[in-house]
Amino acid sequence: ALAASRKKAEEADKEASRKKAEEEGALAASKKAAEEKKEKEEAGKIQGLNESYDFKTTKETVGVPDDLDSEYAVLVDLKKGTVISGRDYETPINPASMTKVLTLLVAVENIDTSKLDTDTYEIHTGITDYVFTNQMSQVGFDIGDTPSIRSLLYGTILPSGADAALALAEYTAGSEEEFVALMNKKLKELGISDTAHFTNVVGAFDDDHYCSALDMATIMRAAIDNELCREVLSCKYYEVPRSLDEDAEVIGISNWFLRRIEDKDTHGTVVGGKTGFTNEAGNCAVSYQVSDDGGHYICVTAQAPGGWPCIYDHVELYETFTN
Repeated sequence: ALAASRKKAEEADKEASRKKAEEEGALAASKKAAEEKKEKEEAGKIQGLNESYDFKTTKETVGVPDDLDSEYAVLVDLKKGTVISGRDYETPINPASMTKVLTLLVAVENIDTSKLDTDTYEIHTGITDYVFTNQMSQVGFDIGDTPSIRSLLYGTILPSGADAALALAEYTAGSEEEFVALMNKKLKELGISDTAHFTNVVGAFDDDHYCSALDMATIMRAAIDNELCREVLSCKYYEVPRSLDEDAEVIGISNWFLRRIEDKDTHGTVVGGKTGFTNEAGNCAVSYQVSDDGGHYICVTAQAPGGWPCIYDHVELYETFTN
């Protein structure tokens, strides 16, 4: 009996040692994966920029040109981390579809990007009905389409597709509500949760859905620090297959803002951008420029009376304050 008891104790010790080794191995693997992810993120960042996402107003900050159409505007210097010029840029606004910059960022940070071209999400009536009822901009997916997750990323930004954004949110977090919780968590991480709060992933008007122009500059700053987000935000044209089938119909999409500003003299190249519109927000946009002298800037405007005035406000701010 004593021998049997001793043997049982030895087996229990071996089992405990085995479990401990497994736990330590899993912990080490998790730690290694986290380190590799961090290294990849660091490698994808633009070098030479101020590490802080908090843009400071200084004694050198000036107002915008008098003829600027947008009621709200800010231009920030990414190398210095300062506000160059602005108008009511700390006042809460409805960001409209500029919201989707955060939708993109939160999705990319919370999905397995190795599955972008293999995983799909089926478009259902809940998505198409919402888009139709609310007259949202869309990629043009039909019920039953199964686009890849990469297609949803591009579809969210280039044509400002509400159908893509909703599908992306559901794929990432299980529901739009859970995804919005991740968005507000990200706002807190960025240090702007006191002045920014989102209630949906598409930018639909809501009294509790707001941020300032300066907050949107911070969101864009975080997005361009992510290589995949930067790639999507800087793409002018893209083709979205309705499914992974080889003979699937392809939908052509494009970034309206980038196509219309590319031939304007901004003293540089507008690399990325996202527009927005609601009746309450007017025409708005956030853009990222690399100037001819190597400077990096983000411009945010809101409440312009039209799409073209919005674009020309960005042109004027870049032309006036960058080299």
